Amino acid sequence: MTSINLQEKLKRGTLLADGALGSELYARGIIHGSCLDALNLTDPAAVLGVHAGYLQAGADLIETNTFGANPFRLASHGHAEQVAAINQAGVVLARQAAAASGRAVAVAGSVGPLGVRLAPFGRVKPEAAYAAFSAQIGALLAAGVDALVLETFSDLMELSEAVRAARDCAAAHPPVLLVASMTFTRDDRTQLGDSPAHVARTLAGLGVDVLGANCSIGPAQLLRVLKGMHAAAPQLPLSIMPNAGMPELSGGRVVYPAGPDYFAQLTPDWLATGARIVGGCCGTTPAHIAALRQALDTPRTASVRSVPARPSSPAESLPATDEPTKLATQLQSKRFVITVEMSPPKGYTPHKVLAGAHMLAEAGADVINVADSPLARMRMSPWAVCHLIQQQVGVETVLHFPTRGRNLLRVQGDLLAAHALGVRNVFVVMGDPANIGDFPQAFDTFDVAPTALLQLVKQRFNAGMDQAGQDIGQPTSFVAACALSLSAPDPAREIKLLRKKLECGADFALTQPVFDAQVARDFFARYAAEHGPLQLPVLVGVLPLYSERHAGFLHNEVPGVHIPEAIQRRIAGAADAPAEGIRIALELLAELREITPIRGAYLQPPFRRYELAAEIIEHLRAQD
Repeated sequence: MTSINLQEKLKRGTLLADGALGSELYARGIIHGSCLDALNLTDPAAVLGVHAGYLQAGADLIETNTFGANPFRLASHGHAEQVAAINQAGVVLARQAAAASGRAVAVAGSVGPLGVRLAPFGRVKPEAAYAAFSAQIGALLAAGVDALVLETFSDLMELSEAVRAARDCAAAHPPVLLVASMTFTRDDRTQLGDSPAHVARTLAGLGVDVLGANCSIGPAQLLRVLKGMHAAAPQLPLSIMPNAGMPELSGGRVVYPAGPDYFAQLTPDWLATGARIVGGCCGTTPAHIAALRQALDTPRTASVRSVPARPSSPAESLPATDEPTKLATQLQSKRFVITVEMSPPKGYTPHKVLAGAHMLAEAGADVINVADSPLARMRMSPWAVCHLIQQQVGVETVLHFPTRGRNLLRVQGDLLAAHALGVRNVFVVMGDPANIGDFPQAFDTFDVAPTALLQLVKQRFNAGMDQAGQDIGQPTSFVAACALSLSAPDPAREIKLLRKKLECGADFALTQPVFDAQVARDFFARYAAEHGPLQLPVLVGVLPLYSERHAGFLHNEVPGVHIPEAIQRRIAGAADAPAEGIRIALELLAELREITPIRGAYLQPPFRRYELAAEIIEHLRAQD
């Protein structure tokens, strides 16, 4: 089968590629860490056996055992002088297996990354990369491949050099089908942050024949990636070759959870999204390819047929694969959301905070709010705490982001840093004045007010621009909260400010502590009378009282907090004030959760007594 046949085949239908070579060779007893590409010369029978298994399963296209047969990788195994020999032997073996199958089978030359970092992230210059790819690709073309599959690239710049080398080398040979395929991380971006849409547009501009995604987390993820690619370059066919899920250790062996049936179930969705080459990567076996063969030969209706259109606004580089945060989804569901505020540690050891977060998560907290220098006390950066909680506890966080003490440069840099750490829920506030804290002489001015910061986050950063309108490379996907005082001394002014925050893009609101449900009813009724029912989800602040002195301080010294006399008397007369505080909080929440638009509770445990919040959460979850 020639490359022209391949082009025509893709116009008429789908090509079934093979699966993993490496894991199949290891299953045949090849030692881990050995040079798999050199097996083309030293153990051709093992390579032929893998090819034969995939051909028997029904593959239309098999890839050569040359994924790492470039000068850099081969040099690390002592085979620097055998680049041409190893690549050409790989083609010969694939051709031999194809001939033995008795069918018309295409042979694709497999080309992987160089195994070194390119400048500016490494020391290898682009021209050196181009030369290395040219050496390998030239050998594959000279041996007569029908296609080139450039696969598992995580650096778009490196893949671009490989594409240029392939195009230049192919000028001296019969036309071949050029497939360019990248791998994506858990957030559906490349390791260097490129979205599927950006990858697709870049590769389409370089003239590839097929856009691809392979390896990565698993089949479902690559379906999302394919949608983003198709939306950006709908004129090109797509290739999908997923891992069989994320590898796991079981009994000392590496196993992959996604079985053949699962691949077959997703095949109609891949095809509906534009896939014209399907196959497998790490962990896939001839059984997976046989299941794909059956799925292609007995087509079923796709469960999801819609493909997102390419946006035409400034946010067009926002990948279709960007999903809302878990919190954003919960706010639109019927679940009563519970978030708890935690303070970063005074020093640099986060163990106590993480232990508290684990306890709250086990109790049923949905989200952890991390304060930024509460009461202007010096604390660890909340970005680090948010990142550690999400990474080690597995609970989403809300980063408190005060504007006070930050100029416009720092505001934007800090936001990008938070997003890079995977922190996408932010609570925009003014922040506590420095003169009440540890360093009263500290810089305390600001360039942007909270409303302006909301606008920057939602209408600039999330559209891919900074405050000056300059491109930031990739749009962010922040979910932003605003502050709301239900017991403000001037409700008309608070409502006017809330309207402005809504116009700037606020996604939800967090309130100051409330100790009287009637206060919330009155505020929302007044808002509704003037502007209609408030559509913004509200997480209402609830602070468990700890003692009579604690209640007195809040009532008399914290602006915007009013504690009814009846509650103050209950705390003052309680034999166990903390337990009474929990009872008061639960009674209050029973009333508050019936009020629209309250969608959840924002628990603020006093004095870092997170066990009080955990007890409240357990009571609430028992009622759900």
